[in-house]
Amino acid sequence: MSHQFEIRKEVTVEATPEQVWEAIATADGLAAWLMAMPIAAEGAEVWEPEHRLLIRTPAGEDGSTQAFEYLIEAQDGGTTVLRFVHSGFTGDGWSDEYEAMTSGGWDMYLATLAQYLRHFGGRPATYVEAEAPASSSTLDAWPVVLRALATDGNPAIGDAVHIDLGEGRDPASIAGTVDY
Repeated sequence: MSHQFEIRKEVTVEATPEQVWEAIATADGLAAWLMAMPIAAEGAEVWEPEHRLLIRTPAGEDGSTQAFEYLIEAQDGGTTVLRFVHSGFTGDGWSDEYEAMTSGGWDMYLATLAQYLRHFGGRPATYVEAEAPASSSTLDAWPVVLRALATDGNPAIGDAVHIDLGEGRDPASIAGTVDY
């Protein structure tokens, strides 16, 4: 059965409204934190650079529709608040978990946007997402990941991590910092 949904998120980023606009309203910007996709003023319902962007998808065969609204507000100290609303109607075949799963996904994507703007804003970047087989969701899978990252226990934000990619690889290892 279809139903209306609305997911609201807010994130403060270390960037100017202009930098946030570039990240949400250009193909290169979107490729850095979400996915590569074309975007243009003609395709938007509202296009107010550095203030508001609203994109609505056409209705699907099942009657589903989605809208994505970004509200940008400058703050003191060189930060910007981005308010995001993903709303619409689900179709008859959509699962009951759609809203909860999508909400959690937006938490991750908006955290990625904040990290992109903090560390790489204005520079070209490509967002990469790794997916794993169903076996990765078992209870004994997480300790395997932690061991691969050379951590003891549960890493916290700011902790260093390291993964050995194996001999013959270039680079042979990658070091990083937990940011989400």
